[in-house]
Amino acid sequence: MTMILDSGARGVFPISVTPFHDDGAIDTASMDRMTDFFLQLGVPGFTLLGILGEASKLSAAESLDLLKRVVRRVDGRTRIIAGVQPGGFNDMQAFVKAVMDTGASGIMIGPVPGLRTEEQVLGYFEAFAERIGPAVPIALQDYPQASGVFMSPATMGRIVERVPNVQVLKHEEGSALRKISQLRAQEKPGGRRRVSILVGNSALHLPQELARGVDGANTGVAFPEMLIEVCNRFFAGKPDGGEDLYDIFLPLIRHEWQPGIGLAIRKEVFRRRGLIASARTRAPGPVLDSADHAELSHMLARLMRRLKEAGEEGLISSHEIKD
Repeated sequence: MTMILDSGARGVFPISVTPFHDDGAIDTASMDRMTDFFLQLGVPGFTLLGILGEASKLSAAESLDLLKRVVRRVDGRTRIIAGVQPGGFNDMQAFVKAVMDTGASGIMIGPVPGLRTEEQVLGYFEAFAERIGPAVPIALQDYPQASGVFMSPATMGRIVERVPNVQVLKHEEGSALRKISQLRAQEKPGGRRRVSILVGNSALHLPQELARGVDGANTGVAFPEMLIEVCNRFFAGKPDGGEDLYDIFLPLIRHEWQPGIGLAIRKEVFRRRGLIASARTRAPGPVLDSADHAELSHMLARLMRRLKEAGEEGLISSHEIKD
């Protein structure tokens, strides 16, 4: 039975890379390993076909085939959120129906580029929700760095009020921590309904975002088990312990967050962890050179040393890191 995405979403929902063979074909065996890894971590769900998953480089048929394979493997044990590329309503409606028919738990979507006013943004999501119907849960992605569309807290609150499909707000606007506080303030008694807030942007400010009241993360980093443990410690009333652990990983998080080359770095770490066979991105995409590899090796060695010094090395012991 499909687990549906709802406003109670809490914890870490990793975004999966799409593994490719060196010739650019999708590597299904590696995708199986990634799926099993997420299940092993006990995540409440994960996202396929996001920006990190190079969804724009996949055909609709490839996207659906990949989603079907992962849904079958998950077999109802966790939630699968499918990314949807904004575009024409007819194509989007057909794609959403197809992904939900496969057993997806909901969709992730942001505003289409080119919306200039907040009324246009609101009208867009109202019309889109009417097309797909009330039964499709939405994670609303607020990522203006990519979409070019900035949504104020007031506009996002109006979307939540007028589009019941929206169950999750994915906070991904850089340097906008106060937006979290403003969104939460809207939920005070007599205000709008509460929805989950999950953060993206490589969880670059996760401790501060958790302190502001988010419910977890919906992002892709090379060590999602760290995000899980940081969230667990915060939720257990041990924020300092969570932040101490986060600080150990911060240099690597910052490094793999780099625009452009960051995807290749992240895939290379997954390769070294034995989760995917190749770090290849689909063309046109970044490729690491010898200096990049040496730099990454140095950072990973420092990470492992610092984890050992802090007595935290068991956190990632299930996958040995190799060059």
